[in-house]
Amino acid sequence: MEFIHFLLDFLKDPLTTLQWFLTEYDKLTYAILFLIIFVETGLIVMPLLPGDSLLFAVGLLASTTGKLDIAFVIPLLILAALLGDNVNYFVGKNFSNFIKSREKILFLKREYITQTEAFYEKHGGKAVIIARFMPIIRTIAPFVAGTGSMKYPKYITFCLIGATLWVTSITLLGYFLGSNEWVKENFEKVVLGIVLVSVLPMIFGIIKAKFFPSKNENIA
Repeated sequence: MEFIHFLLDFLKDPLTTLQWFLTEYDKLTYAILFLIIFVETGLIVMPLLPGDSLLFAVGLLASTTGKLDIAFVIPLLILAALLGDNVNYFVGKNFSNFIKSREKILFLKREYITQTEAFYEKHGGKAVIIARFMPIIRTIAPFVAGTGSMKYPKYITFCLIGATLWVTSITLLGYFLGSNEWVKENFEKVVLGIVLVSVLPMIFGIIKAKFFPSKNENIA
């Protein structure tokens, strides 16, 4: 129960949690950040960990406190995202039938996998990059790729591009906006804004599928 409360607080206000990590663990915070990004991208059953908002908070604290080295943390978290993706890809390759046979495992619902498969079919290789910026989808996308919809050489190329763009862009956004007083005083609003922007493509896709189905869907 305490873990659930901690997770909810972390999702709501990753900046405060990250500040606590720095106070309590100092340089070990780098390892904690690595683990969080790895788990969020690498364990298909944990899609609800903060990703975008955490990266923004990392950049903000690197800018305002100097306790995090921006030149070190960005490559570190790119590596974490890549390793997580690769674990997820090979889990999909080897255990897809088992996971798909369950209606729900922890926070993961089978419908999330179905939606992500449709997303891949529509966007192809670039879906790996697009999915990076979409909560939940970015956790499930490597798994779906591993089930056989994409060969590994093609996947790892798009994966590298996506991980680099995702970590670098959002962390640097937090870094350069970190000195803005409004951003620091209204961080929760900023987090909500980041999450909203991230899920907009998903929302538009659901609305389009529901109210404006394609001709192929109508025929089906």
